[in-house]
Amino acid sequence: MSDVRVRIAPSPSGNLHVGTARTALFNFLYAKKTGGKFILRIEDTDAERTSQAYIDNIFDSLKALGLNWDEGPDVGGEYGPYTQSERFDIYPKYVQKLLDDGFAYECFCTPEELEAEKEEATKNKKPYVYSKRCENLTDEQKEQFRKEGRKPAIRFSIKKAQEAFYDNPVIHFTDMVKGDLHQDTSLIGDFVIMKSNGSPTYNFAVVIDDMLMKISHIIRGEDHISNTFKQILIYKALGAEVPEFGHLGMILAPDRSKLSKRHGATAVSEFVEKGYLTDALLNFVALLGWAPADGVEIRTVDEIAKDFNIHELSASNSIFEYDKLNWMNSQYIKKLSTEDLKERLKPFLTKYDLSELNDEQYTRMINATREPLTILSDITDAVPYFFGEDVEIDEEAQTKVLDTDTAQDVLKTFVDMAEDWEWTEENLHQKLEDFRTMYKEKGVKAKVTMWAIRAAVTGRTCGADMVQILMVIGKDKTMKRAKKAIK
Repeated sequence: MSDVRVRIAPSPSGNLHVGTARTALFNFLYAKKTGGKFILRIEDTDAERTSQAYIDNIFDSLKALGLNWDEGPDVGGEYGPYTQSERFDIYPKYVQKLLDDGFAYECFCTPEELEAEKEEATKNKKPYVYSKRCENLTDEQKEQFRKEGRKPAIRFSIKKAQEAFYDNPVIHFTDMVKGDLHQDTSLIGDFVIMKSNGSPTYNFAVVIDDMLMKISHIIRGEDHISNTFKQILIYKALGAEVPEFGHLGMILAPDRSKLSKRHGATAVSEFVEKGYLTDALLNFVALLGWAPADGVEIRTVDEIAKDFNIHELSASNSIFEYDKLNWMNSQYIKKLSTEDLKERLKPFLTKYDLSELNDEQYTRMINATREPLTILSDITDAVPYFFGEDVEIDEEAQTKVLDTDTAQDVLKTFVDMAEDWEWTEENLHQKLEDFRTMYKEKGVKAKVTMWAIRAAVTGRTCGADMVQILMVIGKDKTMKRAKKAIK
C-alpha cells in the first residue's frame, strides 16, 4: 500500500475556482497513479468570508467533476476533523512547543506600531521585515504590556530556526515541478503564527494540519512558494518530516492577466450552469500544465492518470483558452448518446413547453440541432421555432428574404402544392427536391428557394435540416406560418 497522501484544502470564501479544481485534479491524479489517498480539508478559519453555501459549492463541484475524496468532512477518516474551525483546540499545544523550544516568542506590538514600521520601510524604499523588537522582552516588560491590556500574538523566529537547521541563510528545497528553489531567510521576517485573539494564522495551521494528517506530498499553485519556505522551517522546528512540494504555474486569461470574471466563467459551477460537460472541463483543465505523451488530448481521467507524471508538469503559467474549451466541449457533446443528450438539454429548455412535442418529435428536434452545439445552453436559442403556433421573424429573414418578390412567389406556390403532400420524412425529402428543381428551371437558385420556406417557417435564414423541422412542427403549423408570411 502506498504511503502517498495528498490533499486539497480550499477556503470556502467563494465558489470553487477552476484553478483550485485543477490543483484538486493534479492531486487526485497523483494519488490515483501512486495508489495513494486523496484528502479534502476545508480551511474555514476566515469566519467573516466563510459561508455554508460556498462549502456546499466546493463539495458539489468536486463531486460533479468526479474528484471523489478518500477522507474529508463528510466521509470522515482517522485523522479528522477535516474542517479547520473544528481543530482550534489542537493548535495551542504546538504553539507552546515552539515557545518552549525557543522557536517562537510573544509579540505585544500594536497595529499602529507595526504600521509605523511599514511606513518607515516604504519611506526608505526597503522591503518590510518585522524589526524583532519583541523577541528579547524581559518578563517585567511582558507583564507591563499585559497590565496595559495588550494581548500578545506569537511570532515564529526565522533566524533561530534557520541557524538550527541550516549552515547558510539561503535555504533550498527541490520542487517536484520547478526543481531547485531557494530563499534568503533574512528577507522573510518573523511572522505571526498565532494571532492575539488566539486563532492560528494560515502558515501555522496548514503545517499542523498537514503534519497530523500525514500529508506526504503538497501540490499547489506557485503563489504559495513564499509560504513554503516559512512552512519548511516550522516543520523542522517541530521535529516533523517535511513533505515533498510541487508548485504549479498559474492559470492566466488569454490576455495573460489574472483569470477573472471579466474574462468569462471562472467557477466550476458557472461552467456547469452554462452547459459545459464536467468530463470536458476536467479534460481541458488537465491540459493546463500537463501534456499527453502521445499527443492525444481528448481522454478520460483514467487514461490521463495512467500517463500522468508529476515531474513532467510544466513549470510555466498556462493560458485558459475559452475557444479551445468550447471546441473540446463540442467534441464531448458529439459523443453523447441521443438519450443522454435529451436529458442533459432539458434544463436549458425550460422556457419552452416541452409538452407540445411527443418523444419522437423531441428526439428528432435534438438530433436535428445537436451538430453545432458548443455548450448545452446553445440549445436555448437554437430551437424557438419548434414551439408555439406562430414564429417570430428576424430582421434579416424579413428584409432580405420574405420581402422579395421571388420569396413571395415561392411561398404561394409552396402553399398550393404542399397542401397535398403526404407528411412523411421520405416523401418530404422527395417533394422538396422536386420543388427546388422546378424553381431551378425558372432560374432561381436552390438555396434561394429554400430560404423562402425556411424564413417563413422558422423566422430565420439558417438552422436545422428543413425536412426535420417540418416533421417536428407538422403540416398544420407549417402551412399556417407559410400563409402568414405571404403578403
